[in-house]
Amino acid sequence: MKHLAYSPEQAEVGRKRGDWQVIKSLLPFLWPSPAIAGATEIKVRVVFALVFIVLAKVATVIAPIYLKQAVDALAPDAGAGSGATVVAIPMALIIAYGAARFLGQAFAQFRDAVFAKVGVRAVRRSSAVVLAHLHRLSLRFHLDRRTGALSRSIERGRNAIESLVSISLFNVFPTVLEVALVFAVLWKAFNIWFGVVTLVVVVVYVAFTGLTTDWRLKYRRESNALDNKANTRAIDSLLNYETVKTFGNEDLEVREYDRVMGEYEAASVRTQSTLALMNVGQALIISVGLAVLMAMAASGKVAGRMTVGDFTLVNLYMLQLSQPLNFFGFVYRNIKQSLVDIEKMFDLMDVEPEIKDKPDAKPLDLSGGEVRFENVTFAYDPRRPILKGVSFSVPRGRMTAFVGATGAGKSTIGRLLFRYYDIAGGKIMIDGQDIRDVTQASVRAAIGVVPQDTVLFNDTIRYNISYAKPDAGEDEIAGAAGLAHIHQLIAGLPDGYGTQVGERGLKLSGGEKQRVAIARVILKGAPILLFDEATSALDTHTEKEIQANLREVSTGRTTLVIAHRLSTIVDADQILVLGDGEIIERGTHAELLAEGGSYASAWAKQQKSMEGEAIVQDDFLATAVP
Repeated sequence: MKHLAYSPEQAEVGRKRGDWQVIKSLLPFLWPSPAIAGATEIKVRVVFALVFIVLAKVATVIAPIYLKQAVDALAPDAGAGSGATVVAIPMALIIAYGAARFLGQAFAQFRDAVFAKVGVRAVRRSSAVVLAHLHRLSLRFHLDRRTGALSRSIERGRNAIESLVSISLFNVFPTVLEVALVFAVLWKAFNIWFGVVTLVVVVVYVAFTGLTTDWRLKYRRESNALDNKANTRAIDSLLNYETVKTFGNEDLEVREYDRVMGEYEAASVRTQSTLALMNVGQALIISVGLAVLMAMAASGKVAGRMTVGDFTLVNLYMLQLSQPLNFFGFVYRNIKQSLVDIEKMFDLMDVEPEIKDKPDAKPLDLSGGEVRFENVTFAYDPRRPILKGVSFSVPRGRMTAFVGATGAGKSTIGRLLFRYYDIAGGKIMIDGQDIRDVTQASVRAAIGVVPQDTVLFNDTIRYNISYAKPDAGEDEIAGAAGLAHIHQLIAGLPDGYGTQVGERGLKLSGGEKQRVAIARVILKGAPILLFDEATSALDTHTEKEIQANLREVSTGRTTLVIAHRLSTIVDADQILVLGDGEIIERGTHAELLAEGGSYASAWAKQQKSMEGEAIVQDDFLATAVP
């Protein structure tokens, strides 16, 4: 399957969807299928919102008619009548005018109240769908991604959906409805030319706004790309805070960030400058249209075909239309900008997961946890093979260790077992079942892992341990921590299990993080364990303690150990030595030493190195302890 990597810069250059395609992608969130919880309520709210929109615009268009009649009643040529009659009629019309204006505003507020849940629910569901899709994407995508740009795209997309939903329904449709009603009233009250002029003004205004907005979109896209770039730079520098401090490169990071923000500043200034030009053009179109209509109305009054009230009515309608039209320019710009932002977020939905379950995939049927690789071949890049026909078996309840030089394929075996990637050839079996034929979720549920670099959530110790089993009780969590030999340490902390571990667990030491990872694996209770160089970054003393924990945890479970220090795997039932993507030696610790091959040579070197390390530690203790 072709891999679709996410490149923020490339995504900004060319759009994959048209505007209507973006809107079509959004519609299911506004008009959900019956299978979605609360779909009926959402649909009812949409219908009522549309009804209130119609009522609001009808009231808005009727209001000037009452004012026109009141003006005619008060005009000198309105006709004779008693004083009481002259006063009574305008008062009734003025009250009707005020009531119509009020109802126009009231129905608009009712519309907002009814539709509020629809808009927020659309944002909520679309955001959840995108996040769920991102979690379904394969490891390769997440290794290629740029977190800062990705998070900013999602954030802008979420805000754009909320903006587009309210703007399109509350402004575009009402404005079109109002123009149609005004056209009909002017045609019926006077003649078709009043309606035609009004319609021409609206069409020219909309066309001008559309063309200039499309022209300005290139500046918007440029601003987005530079905004993503600046945000990525800032987040990367903060994530690598210690490295920045270590090399004293704070000024470098700030200069680079400021350089990108300078480019963003220039793009934003161009955006604002072109906006000012567009606003001047819009004002000119409205002014010319208003002048033409007023001249026609004045001519009609002089010719006796129209009254002062008619003149007032035409003026009111044009001024009344100018408000939504002026706002329509803003609306159209925001719609186009929102479509760009939403498109960027929905582009993520076009990235296909590299690894998919088969349509008929069933959960893994565990009967012990035997792991078998049969002639497995794999390459991240076809030009550089990683595994070349690797075969081995890890019986139920036994331990197999993998050793070899960096790049030999040790960690790749763990990633393939988790099915983060699909193999190019051969089979990976668990209890006799090819992992490509069962669900990914069931495979990963059967495997517990303690990684080399344990990255924790920026939450409490309790949350991080219980992540393996979110519904675990306090006793279960404490029991797992006890088996990992970290309970006493946690209990001695001021906040106990409620202690915050910090970003990526940086408030804990390496050994403490590893013990939290072990407790998490214990709580998961998986029959297959994978230790991916879980102690290689620790000092010798801490390593020995963690190794004792791991031996306790792995008792009776199928265990795969990716080892850096050979002293940690001397008890393994089988040791596989990898070299250039192949198994070059296999056997127990004693058997491999007896062979005198690569393993024996590496063992000798590490033993010599460890002896030197022990001497250094003894010297340190001798000088440090009085």
